Amino acid sequence: MAMFIESPELEEDLKARRQAWDVDKHDEVWEGVYFMSPEADNDHQDWVLEFAAVLREAIAKRGLGKVYPGVNLAASAENWEHDYRVPDVLVFLKGTAAVNHGKFWTGAADFIIEISSPRDRVYEKLPFYSRIGVRELLILNRQKRVLELYQHRGGDLRKSGESALDGGDALSSQVLSLDFRLIPGDPRPQVEVWHKTSGERWVICVNEME
Repeated sequence: MAMFIESPELEEDLKARRQAWDVDKHDEVWEGVYFMSPEADNDHQDWVLEFAAVLREAIAKRGLGKVYPGVNLAASAENWEHDYRVPDVLVFLKGTAAVNHGKFWTGAADFIIEISSPRDRVYEKLPFYSRIGVRELLILNRQKRVLELYQHRGGDLRKSGESALDGGDALSSQVLSLDFRLIPGDPRPQVEVWHKTSGERWVICVNEME
């Protein structure tokens, strides 16, 4: 269901209420159009936390960069609130081309992860991520049960491979020293992460509470 609000006063009031209720963390602005996103379901949030935990072990704790479970990623510093997205997980390596402005970042994030949920717009974000130069994007498509890796080539993020339960090679990041693979699990699929240099292995598993 889409809603269009023509009253500026009502629009500002609604945005202020969402901020006061602390439910605007994933709201985005797409070229001046405000998108109000509901809180993600438990599984989505669990995947975000688990991915962020593994990347902090592999990246942040080694002093290689910063890992965040969501930040405002803007197209430009000037009037940044006119056009920004909020990826689920982000990695900014040391020497990154992206710029930290405190409340938001601009430019080419090195590695981001998006967890797809029903009715979200993950794939519609690809042109934005391509335009600002995001180097790699990993998408966990929960509906199709597939893991997809996109890499920046020729000015665009292009799909370099996918990992599904019925087979397929591991997805090898060219930005991080990590490989990702979707593997069977009980009761749901898991994600296997390998460190190419150290050989360390992590298994990301999200299960329902008993």
